[in-house]
Amino acid sequence: MKPKIQNEPNDDLRPEYDFDFSKAERGRYAHRLKAEGSNLVLVEPDLAKSFPDSASVNAALRSVVEFAKLSAGLTKRSSGHVVKRRAV
Repeated sequence: MKPKIQNEPNDDLRPEYDFDFSKAERGRYAHRLKAEGSNLVLVEPDLAKSFPDSASVNAALRSVVEFAKLSAGLTKRSSGHVVKRRAV
């Protein structure tokens, strides 16, 4: 059996949160989110302990990207071609 929905206002709301939603528009920014995507990334709880704020996450990711660029540069320079040197 489903519980009955109460139509009474909830008086637990703090006065500073009291807002008139009668003129609100549902899904106002939904089209922009669909077109542009979201920049929200969820971090697993075990990793969140290591990164207390967004600045530390950004610093770690920048380090990973920089390391990847350096690693890619090393592989681009090595062609696998062996040059034979003349004996002097």
